[in-house]
Amino acid sequence: QVQVMESGGGLVQAGGSRRLSCAAPGSILGMTAMDWYRQAPGKQRELVASLSYGDTTNYADSVKGRFTIFRDNAKNTVYLQMNNLKPEDTAVYYCHVQSIFQGEFWGQGTQVTVSS
Repeated sequence: QVQVMESGGGLVQAGGSRRLSCAAPGSILGMTAMDWYRQAPGKQRELVASLSYGDTTNYADSVKGRFTIFRDNAKNTVYLQMNNLKPEDTAVYYCHVQSIFQGEFWGQGTQVTVSS
């Protein structure tokens, strides 16, 4: 079974930084985008940042200027650099990979907790 694996979550103080990683296996072909979503308790899952294979990026308004999404093509890995974290960034962060041949894949999520 194809799995997308996130890592990098944890506890961080407000104002701090954290980098999340998401490795997609080489068996996923024709990737068109790699995205980060998050879901806070009691809230719907929301798109945080997306990166297309044409290198187009999009960010939620709430994270613009603080978060950066980037990719290492050689490692099939996408990163989410999170700076100046706020308590409202606390959520489970999910990696999402889109493939024109195989549909979409979700990771199991990694918890990020920002303490005030």
